[in-house]
Amino acid sequence: MTDPEAARLIAERVEKLGGKVYFVGGCVRDEILGTENKDIDIEIHGISAEKAEEILDSVGKRQEYGKSFGIYGLSGLDLDIALPRTERKTDCVHGDLTINSDPFMGTYEAARHRDFTVNSLMKDVITGEITDHFGGLDDIRSKTIRHIDDNTFAEDPLRVLRAAQFAARFGFDIAAGTLSLCRNTDISAIAPERIMIETEKALLRSERPSVFFEQLRRMGQLDCWFPEVKALIGVQQNREYHLEGDAWTHTMMVLDEAAKRRSKVIYPLGFMMSALCHDLGKSVCTTVSEDGTVHSYEHETAGLPVVRAFLERITTETKLIDYVLNMTELHMEPNTMARARSRLKKTNKLFDTSAEPFDLIQLALCDGLGKLPKCDDTEEFLMQRYTKFREIMERPFLMGRDLVEAGLKPSKDFSEILCYAHKLRLAGLDKDDQLRQSLAYARAVLKIKG
Repeated sequence: MTDPEAARLIAERVEKLGGKVYFVGGCVRDEILGTENKDIDIEIHGISAEKAEEILDSVGKRQEYGKSFGIYGLSGLDLDIALPRTERKTDCVHGDLTINSDPFMGTYEAARHRDFTVNSLMKDVITGEITDHFGGLDDIRSKTIRHIDDNTFAEDPLRVLRAAQFAARFGFDIAAGTLSLCRNTDISAIAPERIMIETEKALLRSERPSVFFEQLRRMGQLDCWFPEVKALIGVQQNREYHLEGDAWTHTMMVLDEAAKRRSKVIYPLGFMMSALCHDLGKSVCTTVSEDGTVHSYEHETAGLPVVRAFLERITTETKLIDYVLNMTELHMEPNTMARARSRLKKTNKLFDTSAEPFDLIQLALCDGLGKLPKCDDTEEFLMQRYTKFREIMERPFLMGRDLVEAGLKPSKDFSEILCYAHKLRLAGLDKDDQLRQSLAYARAVLKIKG
């Protein structure tokens, strides 16, 4: 049974008891926009929670995500099922919410507690009729993010980031009144993982992720969660390389270039986060000489503590943090090597050091394109070298057992010898040559130590 089939079956059984079931939220909005949305949310109105649960049990294996929340699922389906509910902030310090379901509150009151008019639309699962209490259809046509109610908007301060995220994803403007509310909302108590979720959506689902950060800047909402990104505002850059403006402008341009390439990289989230973080070090190491020349020497390494502090504020994902730190540290190297037409051994060593060499190349290209004027044949050079690197790494290579078979006794020196062999591998030598030269190296090492 598919999600839509399950939704209709539930709706038919609810209607027999006098209730109604509606598609709600993003799935209605995205259907009108013609945008794909795999997440289907339905809301059950007009019957008790007990009756609703009986119907769900008759359709499949019910999963309950919170009795008072009135939120359910069915095993094997991605269908999200809910009863209408209200949210009320009960702890201004920690941002705790009390959520209570009320299946008899009616569609108007249920829609009033949603965040924006475009998300308040409800579509009857049986008839397809759309209920629009707050002008959501008009706001979709005019591409406007508008809050529904001044009082209910404050129920969840995450709506500040959601406004920015929707503006980035859909290319919508934020209504003046909504922008004003966002400026005056305290977002400090939001759980870090919720900040990360909205940031990830902006980075991975927007054609122009820069809009997310530009909108937060307009709202004055960068200080709490993104101070390291805000610190780029006004940081001068060397005009010989950067005609586009300050480090903030450059970073936003790189982000948008990265969005064009994220579908083909190995680790899209890490790649986009690296585009955001790659120049954070400029805020702590940029200097202006007496003749007015701007320098950001070693910003790629100076930025590592800054990047770590930022990422650890919003995520505990070690893989992501390590990836972004690696990319930040290396992001200057590909373009530098391309300009110098560095030897194969050097580019191989760089790719071997990289968390994802293909992604590193793409980040470097975005860094080059995120400035004016545009670049040269860098991409062709780097991709040729990357292809050669992959060919080399797929060949047979020297291992410890090969040294043993050649007559060496296992010892603590093996790691040093194999490290030398790996350098030979990166230089392009085949396995036989690696063995021959490694054995000669081993004899020299043992002679020196012996």
